[in-house]
Amino acid sequence: MKGSKSFKTGLVKAVGLMSGTSLDGVDAAELVTDGEHIARFRASTYRAYSDRERATLRAVLGKWPGDGLEAALDVVQSAHAQVLEEFTPELVGFHGQTLAHEPRGRGTHQLGDGDALAQAVNAPVVWDFRSNDVQLGGEGAPLAPFFHFACAKWINAQKPLAFLNLGGVGNITWIDPSKKAPQEQGALLAFDTGPANAPINDLMQSRLGQSYDRDGALAKQGRVETGALELFLAETYFTRIPPKSLDRDDFSVMLDLVRELSDADAAATMTAMSAAAVMQGMQHCPSPPERVLVCGGGRHNPVMMHMLREALDCPVDPVEKVGLDGDMLEAQAFAYLAVRVARGLPTSCPSTTGVGANVGGGILSHPTEKDAE
Repeated sequence: MKGSKSFKTGLVKAVGLMSGTSLDGVDAAELVTDGEHIARFRASTYRAYSDRERATLRAVLGKWPGDGLEAALDVVQSAHAQVLEEFTPELVGFHGQTLAHEPRGRGTHQLGDGDALAQAVNAPVVWDFRSNDVQLGGEGAPLAPFFHFACAKWINAQKPLAFLNLGGVGNITWIDPSKKAPQEQGALLAFDTGPANAPINDLMQSRLGQSYDRDGALAKQGRVETGALELFLAETYFTRIPPKSLDRDDFSVMLDLVRELSDADAAATMTAMSAAAVMQGMQHCPSPPERVLVCGGGRHNPVMMHMLREALDCPVDPVEKVGLDGDMLEAQAFAYLAVRVARGLPTSCPSTTGVGANVGGGILSHPTEKDAE
């Protein structure tokens, strides 16, 4: 870890920052935790990317360090520093903007400079959460499962349940809340189910110049093309045993499969693909979950939620049903993980990312003291 200062024990007021692959903006959420238990949820806010900022980031998706990322880095740094102006955190969890993810190839790349952010906001910053896991043989994703476990404890869950995040990519965390710690054998299983909102957003942007299908309005008007859906489900990813993870653009085939369809039919079919990917993923759960709690932007899509409820043999509810904030759960997760990193606690384990042992990720950067004038 960078920085020589030790971190205090006890409860920490941490702010987590998340800019997802849907490229909508930066979520920021404050959490009070000791890195194991949730003490309090506090304020949250959102800073949307402008159309120009979103275009700048979209233009560098798939790129790696050294690929001419100066303009995109400026967008990421300024947006995150700006959203932090509303907080006075003791610790910041800075995920950065994922541009590329190849755990079995070049690694994983989250654009962002935690050293510079720590200096800009004058607070310690934990960042680069995924690299350690990938370097030690893990998928590097998903990383929210340890926080989902803490949330299951917070809501006093008694039976196995699942958290389903429908962001740019979909991921699921199956939890046995009878276990004492997330790294305990049998406590968790987590993996990416498949594409979720990202390809639908790309369709809307390319065809209609809109950033997403608000309320599933376009999908609601369309008809699902079953032939395209069957070809999608024939992808070998769905038969791979988890843990497993995806890059945002791993399923670019989706756009090819709906190329000849009308706008409405294409939106309906791609929404069905995202829901069907979840249904395929459920087959890997160690036991059927008592309920599925949904977070991320996909829970606002009534067409997507209807498809899931029709297909799954358990209640499917937005996490708000149990008093959680589905828009901020990922940001809260990185506040929680930041405290775990600062405490030297693991942030992933074999059943969440496939890494060979319990692993703590992240770099802790402290602001340097400015010389007196």
